[in-house]
Amino acid sequence: MTERAQVISLDNSNLDILHLKEEIKSKIKHTYLNKHIPKPVIDEEKLILLSAMINNRAMSAFHKERYIVTTMLVQIALDTHETVPVSDDGENKERKITKQLKVLAGDYYSGLYYLLLSDIEDIALTHHLAAAIKEINEYKMKLYYKEINSFDDYIYIRHKIESLLITRVAEFLNEDAMKLIAEEWTLIQMLLGEKLKINNEEPFFEMGINQYKNNPSPSLLIEMKLKDSMLRVRGLLEKNTGHPAFLKKHIDKALAEQSDYITFCAEEG
Repeated sequence: MTERAQVISLDNSNLDILHLKEEIKSKIKHTYLNKHIPKPVIDEEKLILLSAMINNRAMSAFHKERYIVTTMLVQIALDTHETVPVSDDGENKERKITKQLKVLAGDYYSGLYYLLLSDIEDIALTHHLAAAIKEINEYKMKLYYKEINSFDDYIYIRHKIESLLITRVAEFLNEDAMKLIAEEWTLIQMLLGEKLKINNEEPFFEMGINQYKNNPSPSLLIEMKLKDSMLRVRGLLEKNTGHPAFLKKHIDKALAEQSDYITFCAEEG
């Protein structure tokens, strides 16, 4: 069966997400890189959001799959570059080689998306993704140069880095409702990640944000922001019924597993 003849249905279930993950894995598989650096992590939450966005689009299954896979390759490239340490100080030869390979891997994954987009000849999407990458890198430089004045600044910038690629695709597809849902869901995922860092006592907020650790309590601020975002995403899912059923089911299930959401529902109830 040729690639163009493959049929994927994105209107329900796990199987489609698993299929897409396998497609992405097949694209990023590289024997030498996989041997020397950790395999890239596929952000399943963003993959689900992308699948939901193009679910009802008037395009072939081939184009739908290409849109999702290429965008996820860009996300993987950005995530891979972010794992590269900023400083070379005190690094041995092996660590320096690993660092260089991570940079090359990120560039390799970036190059793959141009190759895939050439198959669908979508110059507009290429420009849209390139603009998003530029914006994300600008926000990363704000962190690098410690251009942060408050805890809220930090959260805002981190959220932009996490969400921009997905929300720009939503804009490209004129999916206004899905853009709002994607903004809230990526914010929730980012806040949960920051909360986990605090709970695990990991190095707190790199890039000069340490001065905000105890004034006020970041844990309390994160809890408040989580509850606000959970309220908003719940409202968006109830208000906008045009989204695929599997998206609401997935988000409802994920929220139900969070103690923050259980507490929030009890307080609201």
